[in-house]
Amino acid sequence: MDLGQLEAFVQVANQRSFSRAAEALFLTQPSVTARIQALERDLGERLFERSGRGVRLTEVGACFLPHAERVLQVLHSGREAIDSLRNLQSGTLILASATTVSTYVLPGLLKTFRSRFPRVEVNVRTGRSEQVLQMLLSDEAQVGLVRAVYHQDIETKGLVEDELVLVCNAEHELAGQDGITVEQLGDNPFIFFDRTSSYYALAQGLFRQRGVVPRIQMELDSMEATKRMVEEGLGLALLPRISVERELQTGTLVEVGIAGIPNPTRQIALITRRGRPLGPVAQSFVDIVQEMYIGNRGVPVAV
Repeated sequence: MDLGQLEAFVQVANQRSFSRAAEALFLTQPSVTARIQALERDLGERLFERSGRGVRLTEVGACFLPHAERVLQVLHSGREAIDSLRNLQSGTLILASATTVSTYVLPGLLKTFRSRFPRVEVNVRTGRSEQVLQMLLSDEAQVGLVRAVYHQDIETKGLVEDELVLVCNAEHELAGQDGITVEQLGDNPFIFFDRTSSYYALAQGLFRQRGVVPRIQMELDSMEATKRMVEEGLGLALLPRISVERELQTGTLVEVGIAGIPNPTRQIALITRRGRPLGPVAQSFVDIVQEMYIGNRGVPVAV
């Protein structure tokens, strides 16, 4: 039994004529007859009775008709769903993102994505970069945004080199100064973000390069809480530029230049499964990410 046989059966039943069914299906009448005969052989029952006034369904045919129509309707709905997905009128985008990236990078990307594809449902899962990697490997997400990670089954595309910047509040004695040495910084209380994060390691590494032990005032596991503590004048902090751009613009935080050492950087990357084609929804998101970052030297652009 195949769909062509079902289509022929439904058309003959509705048209009550083999010739009119053939016209509707753009087939020859012998082709329609052959399909009906094949279907009857497969079912082991006659579906039509032929007479001089045309054809009519047998009792078996009448019983089978609604089931055949239901199969064809389900197929039609399936094709419509595929067309909608292809045209991004439906579907689901499942993203996994490192927590900091989801807070400071992802909103701009999703704003652009939703403006173009408002009917697509977006599902975002967050975690550390290593957790995001595992989500992709276990097919729990289609696309990931992380600090650059590498795995033989993962394709990694660098987006932007995010640098750590030294910040203080506007009333701090270092505000507006440039060329402060790491040795001078050692006398100031510092607020560190999340000992288990790569940002913590980068910040500590800056001091280790000069053999300086920072004076740790407190450690927090929230980037936003860390910024608030600095705003209140409780210490200095080395934080990702992407996380403090708004505060630097408004003046609630002030960047302090460090002499002799470039700001530590960490690459933010897009990751996908290697050798596995993306569906239309995920591919459209990847295209937007590349449009906004790749080719623009890591600087996001309005699109």
